[in-house]
Amino acid sequence: MVDDPVLFRRGGFRLVARLRGVEDLRADDGQVTRLREFAQRQDGPADRLAEWLAREPGNRERFERALSGEATEATEAGKAPDAAPELREFMAVVEATPYWVDRRRLEKGARAITRAGLLGLFPLGDMSLMGGYLASRATKALVGTGEIERRATKRLVETAAWWIDVTTPGAMDRHNTGFRAAVNIRVVHAHVRRAMNSREDWDYERWDRPINQVQTAGTLLLFSLVYVFGTQLLGLRYSEQERADILHLWRYIGWLMGVDEELLPADEDDAWRLLWLLAATEFIPDDDSKRLAKALVESHAAIGEGRGAAGKVLAHVNVQVHSAISRLVLGKENADFLELPDDPVAQAAVVAAAGVNFAAETARRLIPGATAVQELLGGIGRRRYLKRLHEVFKLDTTLRQHVRAA
Repeated sequence: MVDDPVLFRRGGFRLVARLRGVEDLRADDGQVTRLREFAQRQDGPADRLAEWLAREPGNRERFERALSGEATEATEAGKAPDAAPELREFMAVVEATPYWVDRRRLEKGARAITRAGLLGLFPLGDMSLMGGYLASRATKALVGTGEIERRATKRLVETAAWWIDVTTPGAMDRHNTGFRAAVNIRVVHAHVRRAMNSREDWDYERWDRPINQVQTAGTLLLFSLVYVFGTQLLGLRYSEQERADILHLWRYIGWLMGVDEELLPADEDDAWRLLWLLAATEFIPDDDSKRLAKALVESHAAIGEGRGAAGKVLAHVNVQVHSAISRLVLGKENADFLELPDDPVAQAAVVAAAGVNFAAETARRLIPGATAVQELLGGIGRRRYLKRLHEVFKLDTTLRQHVRAA
């Protein structure tokens, strides 16, 4: 039996696991060995598509038309006999909806996430992204793309926009924004793998295959399970069914992203067991983890740029609050390693705010119609925020932009 990983010894992970009654979920050595096999597996259909896309510029447009549903029936990628076999194969894979997908549950899971409104962005950056930096093997491809410091803010913004796209009610219908976003990120991963596999300095023995199945499954858990318990630590409340529906939504998103069926958690217990396995085998931070964490912290400070003295105060508060949230969930040992600011006042303020949120959430569950109103308000806030992101950062959600960013 493998010892408890550092991530589960202290901080919010242990607290929520204990509250959920899943702290004793363990894996034996054989299960660890099985998981590690997936560190040498990538994504055949997406990798073959990436090779085809790189052959000539027009292929990218053909793929984007097929993904958006703009192709006519006569030339539809999955049916046309003269279409490239790589494109036909990939589109057939992503359009073959698994038997277990329940569209009603996808909708319910998205509504539960939408209810959090912009509060949901805090766990996204402070827990999901920051926690992911502890997995040093997974960070090598990110470091390898270069320009970490310069692109940190844009990467955070693009992640937030992608997350809103895939968690908007109705967005996961075929050819809709969420469906396209989930598939696009799969292709982006394939382009990054192609680039990393061509490097002579990639250390396969130490770092495994770039963006392998274990790492993609880890990303899935950071955006699903970690998001759920992160918002719970901030005072939000979900019913057991709502938590299950959120994980169901992300199970389908993960499937579209190319995660192997064996690594797609079917329920919350599965998700916690997989997170424990990943924490025991993948959460091994190094100097690159510190570098990425520093860049993310500095992106929070950038909010005050060009605003004078008031901007400096705003930047300081923003950094302290985000760092406090990260510390509460990751624990002191991990946060200290990442060299995150340690401000007890900010941490106390976050805990107090969580208490206020919990009280408001308790009232919401008791007042008829309050949940529907909160979902409406959360959706409005998210749409306005997404519109603002596109206006300020000139976001381009096409594959062309994503491949340049990779």
